[in-house]
Amino acid sequence: MSAVASLHARHRAVLPSWLALYYDEPLEIVRGEGRQVWDADGRRYLDFFGGILTTMTAHALPEVTEAVAGQAGRILHTSTLYLDRHMVELAERIAELSGIPDARVFFTTSGTEANDTALLLATAYRRSNQVLAMRNSYHGRSFSTVGITGNSAWSPTSLSPLQTLYVHGAVRTSGPYAHLTDADFIAASVRDLEDMLGQAHGTVAALIAEPVQGVGGFTAPPDGLYAAFREVLDRHGILWISDEVQTGWGRTGDHFWGWQAHAENGPPDLLTFAKGIGNGMAVGGVVARAEVMNCLDANSISTFGGSPVTMAAGLANLRYLLDHDLQGNARRVGGPLLERLRAVAAGLPAVREVRGRGLMIGVGLASPQAAARALEAAREQGLLIGKGGRAGDVLRIAPPLSLTAAEAEEGATVLERVLREVDAKEAVS
Repeated sequence: MSAVASLHARHRAVLPSWLALYYDEPLEIVRGEGRQVWDADGRRYLDFFGGILTTMTAHALPEVTEAVAGQAGRILHTSTLYLDRHMVELAERIAELSGIPDARVFFTTSGTEANDTALLLATAYRRSNQVLAMRNSYHGRSFSTVGITGNSAWSPTSLSPLQTLYVHGAVRTSGPYAHLTDADFIAASVRDLEDMLGQAHGTVAALIAEPVQGVGGFTAPPDGLYAAFREVLDRHGILWISDEVQTGWGRTGDHFWGWQAHAENGPPDLLTFAKGIGNGMAVGGVVARAEVMNCLDANSISTFGGSPVTMAAGLANLRYLLDHDLQGNARRVGGPLLERLRAVAAGLPAVREVRGRGLMIGVGLASPQAAARALEAAREQGLLIGKGGRAGDVLRIAPPLSLTAAEAEEGATVLERVLREVDAKEAVS
């Protein structure tokens, strides 16, 4: 038995059966540098998934690793019961960047915990447990966030402390409004929202929405949908939570935050973030206007949120992102990559759709089996990608934002071969 096979056997013996692993023969990644990683056998891969959009800038980025090592050599942990300079400095930068007036920031250890906190704040502020969420959504794996997740593949229980009402509009290319123009799609979705509110009992706390759905397959509504929703929400005093765990920090290229594609009626009341800001360190958080953030009337701290080491990493990572205009790079490199993949897909019946923005690209295939074959084939050819969508039929492409044009071309060449192979197999089956 090989060393990796032995490790896989030990994994199955001691970890949950529902803890998913990619690939028929799972991969042990032991080293990374830039946009590349190496497995335990020394094989190199071009990383087009970044640990689920988490390695945002680059693997082993010196600025981040030096910040982590330097802080770890001084003190690892204190908790939020004590002042921490890095936490204050990072909060100041994020509050300013968020676009939310009079913003306050609370740090967590994950996107799940960030969304959980946002739901706590919204329901406490509004004195209601009713929440609006989008169909096909994903917001985390905690009890409360599972309860508002609109994708059944990621929602293992129907029990929830919240009453969730699901709204149309997050998926432009499927569903009952897919045939409409963008303007009519938005109008129909607004009518659906108003109809849903007519069925709610009393006060609704908040709408939570991903500007681009991550696990859902990088699906998105037309620009301006959530601005139109905001007009309705404001009439009812309902808060808007923008889940930026996957879209934040400039990944879409066009905007620093996903909500900015829907900015006509102002910023959200709350914004959640995680993943990329720590570049692999466990950092998440919530930004909210002070009135909402300060509404809790009981004690609340975070033992591990805002730790000195993770805050030092986040601050160094954010500085690098801004100083090197990685949002602009996502636009410059991601745009041609998206168009290249669309050109390839045009002649392949097995590819239903290529969608996305910046370095957040989804390739919808004809079946979950086709997506599984593509995932394996890409790995065999030295490229790591992700998979998602309601049926698991979408390839997710989200490399670190420092991806070079040459690396984008390398990945696109592999993906072209993979998609042609999958299309040929689909035609035979």
